[in-house]
Amino acid sequence: MKMYLLSLGAGILVGIVYSLLNVRSPAPPIVALVGLLGILLGEQVVPMVRHALRGAPVTLGWIAEHRLPHICGELPSGTDPRQAAAAPPDRGDAAG
Repeated sequence: MKMYLLSLGAGILVGIVYSLLNVRSPAPPIVALVGLLGILLGEQVVPMVRHALRGAPVTLGWIAEHRLPHICGELPSGTDPRQAAAAPPDRGDAAG
């Protein structure tokens, strides 16, 4: 959760600087988000092609295990996704 808050904070800071300098953001938000999604998906093409060239099948199971964590972000090690979905939301780390 801390990573997301830091990312949001950095984005807000850049937005404030843009505003102070009277600079428009480079793209409308939805265009920027679609572009970021394209980057994430495009990064997966080379590993998939390499995997296929080794003669291994590129199955949905392989994509889910090896490529999807990079696209969606990995859960902390040892976290069971079923338990994470049922757990109450993280309220932050009191220690820092």
